[in-house]
Amino acid sequence: MLYLYVILDIFSRYTVGWMVASRESATLARKLIRETCAKQGITHEQLTLHADRGSSMKSKAVALLLADLGVTKTHSRPHVSNDNPFSESQFKTLKYRPEFPKRFGSLQDARAFCQPFFHWYNTEHRHAGIAFMTPEDVHYGRAKQIFDTRSAALDAAFAAHPKRFKGKRPVPKSLPEAVWINPPVEVDENSGQEEAA
Repeated sequence: MLYLYVILDIFSRYTVGWMVASRESATLARKLIRETCAKQGITHEQLTLHADRGSSMKSKAVALLLADLGVTKTHSRPHVSNDNPFSESQFKTLKYRPEFPKRFGSLQDARAFCQPFFHWYNTEHRHAGIAFMTPEDVHYGRAKQIFDTRSAALDAAFAAHPKRFKGKRPVPKSLPEAVWINPPVEVDENSGQEEAA
């Protein structure tokens, strides 16, 4: 059995870190988290890591590492397999690729498959949830430039052929303002009821 560890930025859908291993291990999870935080320049109190309830992610070693790194952690709800729609969507994209094999011959085969997959996913795959941009474009701050370019192209098309648009100026899809797995809860002072922000 092989295990795929993935760290996904849910706002941009960018895979910031991944690893394929032959076992589930707190030591391996710690290594991936530490290396990914360093590579991405994560500072204290900047990151929330949402994880499944696997033994490595619930381990004391990983909890201590996250505390040392100043990373807040949350976990999926017990007995809920689809608590993180972003990672579920990514795994579905992975498994439904035409070249995804029925079985990997070895750990090296799995790594050889994942290397180009994550490159493609980050740099070429366009997501409806992020305005049909690539994760790389959003993660590295190119979204506004792309939005402006799309707006200019649509404005030119509208100016040249307004009847094609039924007289209504087209606007490109924009990025969401925020993305949450567990939105913060605010208490309504009037009713005392909790509401998702």
